[in-house]
Amino acid sequence: MTDFAGAWDATLVTPIGTMLVVFDITEHDGVIGGEARSDAETVEILEAKAEGNRLTWTQNVTTPMRLTLKFEVTVEGDTMTGSYKAGIFPASTVNATRSS
Repeated sequence: MTDFAGAWDATLVTPIGTMLVVFDITEHDGVIGGEARSDAETVEILEAKAEGNRLTWTQNVTTPMRLTLKFEVTVEGDTMTGSYKAGIFPASTVNATRSS
């Protein structure tokens, strides 16, 4: 199983510009969770599921508007790439590197 746990410095492309987020991902007894932190808010990582090096999860944000974000990423070593979908908006990219 891929090691998803750790702090990830992420860049999210949004319809209103680029957003910097830190994903603090935890793994305990096979259960993945954690939180996502930005300058605007901190939210819980929900419904995380791992399959090989692929990780999916949702998070509920309130800034800049109330939305449920659905993430789908692939982890290769200390690099995370993928996309997320925010409500009715088109899918956007997410890129992250594991913090040391």
